[in-house]
Amino acid sequence: MINCSLPRDWPTDEKTARAVQDELRARVVLDEPGPPPGTGHVTGVDVAYDDERDTVAAAVVVLDAATLDVVEEATAVGTVAFPYVPGLLAFREIPTVLTALGRLTAAPGLVVCDGYGVAHPRRFGLASHLGVLTGLATMGVAKNPFTFSYEAPAAPRGSASPLLDGTEEVGRALRTREGVKPVFVSAGHRVTLAGACAHALRLTPRYRLPETTRRADALCRSALREATG
Repeated sequence: MINCSLPRDWPTDEKTARAVQDELRARVVLDEPGPPPGTGHVTGVDVAYDDERDTVAAAVVVLDAATLDVVEEATAVGTVAFPYVPGLLAFREIPTVLTALGRLTAAPGLVVCDGYGVAHPRRFGLASHLGVLTGLATMGVAKNPFTFSYEAPAAPRGSASPLLDGTEEVGRALRTREGVKPVFVSAGHRVTLAGACAHALRLTPRYRLPETTRRADALCRSALREATG
């Protein structure tokens, strides 16, 4: 049984949120291999916003990791209770994501977030935060490199290059389609960076973005439309 309860005294201001990140970051585990790619379940997480109504919709989609068929899906809609601050987006998203995760009956397995894990200014993006709170293995696959630098990987699928903060590797730019812009993979919790990249390739048999992200994105947008009319 995973822990999907929101911690008491959830931050509502920037100073407190940064202190929480600094405290929880010490609990991130990056030396576990994580589940082997193509085994068990893999779950996509994504959110959509209606800023005019301060509404956020979260979707979680559980896939069979071998076939990429949908096993189960769940959504939740909530009110955004934290301001938009770069680097602190998890505090806007996690309450509703946890509600959606708590509605699953299937084991989520590895959780793939549309965003960042340790590729974060404080090394504690959404994937890492969600992993520490739930105990699940998590990783991030982002569409852009955030504030970090990288050299373009070679053109063939599977090519990768370090995503760097100065000289520190915080993730990898990974080519999931030949000649197409890379995605940006980072470990979140209880999985290595190499393992996260292997999962990302397994989840992209046809498209640039993982099937987990594609399906969760469509589902959260649909849930938002239904909630806001």
